[in-house]
Amino acid sequence: MASMLVLLLCTAMVRQRHHILNSKINRVRVIRRADGYYAQFCLDVERKEQGAYTGNVIGIDLGLKAFYTDQNGNPVECPKFLRRSERRLKQHQRRLSRKFKKGAKSQSKNYHKQRKRLGKVHLKVQRQRKDWAIKQARCVVTSHDVVTYEDLQVKNLVKNHHLAKSIHDAGWSQFTAWLDDYGKVWDKAVVSVPPQYTTQDCSHCGHRVVKTLSTRTHSCPQ
Repeated sequence: MASMLVLLLCTAMVRQRHHILNSKINRVRVIRRADGYYAQFCLDVERKEQGAYTGNVIGIDLGLKAFYTDQNGNPVECPKFLRRSERRLKQHQRRLSRKFKKGAKSQSKNYHKQRKRLGKVHLKVQRQRKDWAIKQARCVVTSHDVVTYEDLQVKNLVKNHHLAKSIHDAGWSQFTAWLDDYGKVWDKAVVSVPPQYTTQDCSHCGHRVVKTLSTRTHSCPQ
């Protein structure tokens, strides 16, 4: 019932604002989050903005200790929003477990209230991570003409159960996706580099020097 009411409201808004938007609205989708309902408008719009070209080039190495490090060794601290909220999440999860009645056909109102509180904490972490990725990607693209980043295969990396939580918390995929989007908006060159042998091949002559994970300095014999 609530979804139908929101959908009717969105349809009325579309009819009133269509001449102002001056663009084709392909789809209106109603989604439910822990804090309520939202309407998503899918518009057929090509966004272009005039950017300032400075000639700066940046190479980004994504990581867990630092969110990313550029080619000059300047790190950007990883915010770790999930790690910071773990204590609060565990408290709400314990409260939810206490209110759960095993074998009951339906749970109590207090259980569902606590379930919404827990969902709101998760939603806040998700929004913090997204906001961080957007702001960092915008800053990188607007201040550089060429941006290169390591195209990590996150789906394969999270198979390591010791690092999966930290990798998800870093939000690399969101960050690189926004880099690509902002590159199109400001007409900047954003290039993804395959990660294979990027730390072993010499950037000058291409000679491959095999290293262990503990080796942090490249020394080319050629």
